[in-house]
Amino acid sequence: MSTQLGNPVEREFAEELSRSKGEPAWLTSLRGEAAELAASLEWPKPEKIRIDRWNLTAFGQYSKPQAFSSESELPEAAASLVSGTGALLVQRGSGIVLHRLPEELSAKGVIFTDLETAAAEHPELVQKYLFKAIQKDENKLTALHAALWNGGVFLYVPKDVEIELPLQALFYNDDANVAFAPHILIVAERHSRVTYVDNALTIGGGADAVHHSMIEVFAEAGAKVDVASIHQLGGNVIDMTIRRAVLENDARIQWVIGDLNDGNVLSDTLSVLKGNGSSSDAAVVTIGAGKQRMSLTTGAKHFGLNSDSNMVTRAVMKEESTAIINGITKIEKGATKANGVQTEKVLMLSPKARGDANPILLIDEDDVTAGHAASVGQVNPEQVYYLMSRGISKHEAERLIIYGFLAPVVTEIPIDTVREQLQQLLERKLEV
Repeated sequence: MSTQLGNPVEREFAEELSRSKGEPAWLTSLRGEAAELAASLEWPKPEKIRIDRWNLTAFGQYSKPQAFSSESELPEAAASLVSGTGALLVQRGSGIVLHRLPEELSAKGVIFTDLETAAAEHPELVQKYLFKAIQKDENKLTALHAALWNGGVFLYVPKDVEIELPLQALFYNDDANVAFAPHILIVAERHSRVTYVDNALTIGGGADAVHHSMIEVFAEAGAKVDVASIHQLGGNVIDMTIRRAVLENDARIQWVIGDLNDGNVLSDTLSVLKGNGSSSDAAVVTIGAGKQRMSLTTGAKHFGLNSDSNMVTRAVMKEESTAIINGITKIEKGATKANGVQTEKVLMLSPKARGDANPILLIDEDDVTAGHAASVGQVNPEQVYYLMSRGISKHEAERLIIYGFLAPVVTEIPIDTVREQLQQLLERKLEV
């Protein structure tokens, strides 16, 4: 059954908005084409989640924010997520308000700026990659995002450049009526190395809103890219995020995803292992509460010989929340010696909570290795009893078991600041 919902944008509107921001003609045309496509495309139809019951047209209005002179102008909730003095981009609502790039990185040819600026200043790079990993005509969501994205990030790392410190981006919105739709484009040339970390959050409540964001990563031969993305959006916000990576020979990506929102979530993360010897690791952690509805999909598509993927998802479901967790490993014909492993585990803390773990292996090649594990269950009463017999309260015993359940994901995060931040957010949401 098709999902028929209204189209919140017309071609003329998208093109006029683009021209008003002084964007290059090729980008104006792309936005217009995408808006026109959106009228005939359907929304994504995730497994067992009725997103047609969500308010998907609350995209908000574009509003250009005033630039900040320093980090001191950030609200406390946002400022607490910024660490160090390295590269930083901050987006408030529809646009960038703060930008910092150390001179030593700029001197190496590193580009780290908002995507709108990059489209004007580096058109040959942006046009080559923008909406190439995520096609604008995949569905209504990708088309509308291509028409309406704002702010965002463009990160380009030249050949052989290795960056030690993470580059940070902070996306926050404090007005539910303002459009909030960052697009992140990362290009890592041959044998480069980079770590990108972003946080997305909303401050305050208000009307229903949709946060739609997309990440495209291109890792050329031998490049290594780490991406950590933690979302903590309010209960009035629907978070719809698509992440894709395309990996060439011997390239590697590591995803760390923290979906810690209070509202409904559609999250889709996919690595395309195009090159021989390419590899992908993905770690996803989430906690559902209230009446949240979440669709979380992690995937790996193998084309290259000896390509390797590993996916781990851990979900804790409270109260009346629901999570549909899909792990999809696709090994194409010709991807000999490929290896794909996935694990999805759900811990339910309430009899009214629901968690479905769906491991899927699609294999079109004989000479491969692939495996999966999935489990859905409640806190083991015997474990609780054992800890209580050692003088630990029931509440503390359950808390320790939950943290132990999440530990295989959290402790493997290689970035200290991200690991510590994620741990704090998990504790906050578990205690609510």
